[in-house]
Amino acid sequence: MVLTKYEVARLIGARALQLSQGAPPMIKVETPLTFLNIAEEELKKEILPLAVLREKVAN
Repeated sequence: MVLTKYEVARLIGARALQLSQGAPPMIKVETPLTFLNIAEEELKKEILPLAVLREKVAN
């Protein structure tokens, strides 16, 4: 599934918030990264523990 730029922003923001509140990162963090950078890397590697649910729009 291709994500819109709004979905990407929402997922990264939500994951960064989780990380800032103590959630463990899903990737190995070797160098100091910001929560946003960690969330972006998780999204790039497709291991983000979040999902996008879309409602079907009637024509």
